[in-house]
Amino acid sequence: MKLRVVLVQPQESGNVGAAARAMKNFGFTDLWIVGDREKHGVDEKSLWWAMGADDILDRITRTTSLPEALADCTITVATTAVKDRQVSEQLTPEDVARLASEELGADDRLAIVFGREKWGLTGEEIALCQRTASIPTWPAFPTMNLAQSVAVFAYEIGKRPANTPRRDPDLPPRDLTVALETHARALMEEIDFYGAKRPERICMELQAIAGRAVLTRREASLLLALIRKTQSRLTPK
Repeated sequence: MKLRVVLVQPQESGNVGAAARAMKNFGFTDLWIVGDREKHGVDEKSLWWAMGADDILDRITRTTSLPEALADCTITVATTAVKDRQVSEQLTPEDVARLASEELGADDRLAIVFGREKWGLTGEEIALCQRTASIPTWPAFPTMNLAQSVAVFAYEIGKRPANTPRRDPDLPPRDLTVALETHARALMEEIDFYGAKRPERICMELQAIAGRAVLTRREASLLLALIRKTQSRLTPK
């Protein structure tokens, strides 16, 4: 299993360096930054905080698109603070590590997405990920430093042995899951499924259900075919 750490618009360059150091402590090197190079870049402060992990900073992949950062990942996890986001599922870092160990093969990739230091990920960004997770912290002060959060997840994932998955992980590629999510949302809008409810909230809850099911490639393809067929019947000829 391969781990990708995705930082969305990090606001403090020192945190980027500290996150790179935390990753290297546990043997991970795939770091992506989503955001503008000038506003969310690497500088001398990043290098100081990296303290020996400057090679990871040198190999950072940059993009302005979160979907691009997740495109080749098998399982994607958005991190949140429980106090800030009321979502239907909250995995712990240990849960995420166990999920990856049980479901992902050697060539599969797990992406963990971290939001901005001040206010985290948007609802739309969370909805782009299949699962959500948070670190169990004191409720009165739940939000951790960005690099510390990266370290906790990296530690939990790094300490688990590379087990053989429970079953042949014939998991759907990212483009298939994105197509399934896109068509499912379009269908729900077409039949006015949301009503007066918040679409963002409903989609996150349904996504959590689908994430727990861990669909195979065939299952995802069947669901997508069903949704497309339903859409075609609803479309006036």
